[in-house]
Amino acid sequence: MATVKKATRDAFGDEIVELGKNNPDIYVVDVDIGKSCKTGKFKDALPEQYVNVGIAEQNAAGVAAGLATTGKVPFVATYAVFGSMRMGEQIRQEIAYPNLNVKIACSHGGLTPANDGASHQGIEDMGVMRSVPNMTIIMGADYTATRKLVAAAAKMYGPVYLRFTRDAIPVIYDDSVEFTIGKAHQIRDGKDVAIIANGDTVSIAMRAADELAAQGVGVRLLDMHTIKPIDAEAVTRCVDDIGRIVTVEDHNVLNGLGSAVCEIVAELGRGKVHRIGVRDKFGESAPYESLLAANGITAENIVEQAKKLMR
Repeated sequence: MATVKKATRDAFGDEIVELGKNNPDIYVVDVDIGKSCKTGKFKDALPEQYVNVGIAEQNAAGVAAGLATTGKVPFVATYAVFGSMRMGEQIRQEIAYPNLNVKIACSHGGLTPANDGASHQGIEDMGVMRSVPNMTIIMGADYTATRKLVAAAAKMYGPVYLRFTRDAIPVIYDDSVEFTIGKAHQIRDGKDVAIIANGDTVSIAMRAADELAAQGVGVRLLDMHTIKPIDAEAVTRCVDDIGRIVTVEDHNVLNGLGSAVCEIVAELGRGKVHRIGVRDKFGESAPYESLLAANGITAENIVEQAKKLMR
């Protein structure tokens, strides 16, 4: 049976409607790309809680900050490249510095804009946001996880950067799985190598873990959906119990998940890490799977690097 695939931007679009119906303080601030960011259903169902500022991302950040000062919980919906960089100064000065309760909900994260090309592929976004104080950064691994993490983000206080895929990715979780912001979700356990992934790379890491298991290699697989604050305890346990970690991300290897893990490992002074991700270069126009392969974000490469660490 074919694997069900859904884009996580659809999860945001579905969940934000339910949140808004249950809480009149939930607002969407749109920048005239509601079709792509899946806020159309929210606009239709809850027009009094919907604001479209036009193609003016910096203004959207300011409007959201203003709403937050009145007790509203605004979600600014845009693309990752715009939400992290075009809005960067406003997020820092107007949202994060005063620690306002604004959520930046970004579709088109990583290489999943695919054929849209380098201009629309947000491969630096989480790294940019990681350096901003007070910011929480989350990327769900599939449709199910994303809905639950969006709901959790709405309940917590403070700035949150939520990252979604444009392209459809495998649905790997059922509704029984629960997620806690700031705590890794362990998918499987083993003693030979640890694989830590997030977002769309979790399903790829699962395939690699299956292949390694078939070869007799025990894998501890973690879905690190929150990279800030990262679950330092889970990383430390990987170092203490195993000592070998492969990180996998659809993001620049600089200042993303891999960097966050390496910072913990370096301070511990023990353990080895190999980072798999975009090797500090821009994307290009191509099918999503081709872009992943060009950057070594494949199950085959994960298996190869895990075995190298074991040697």
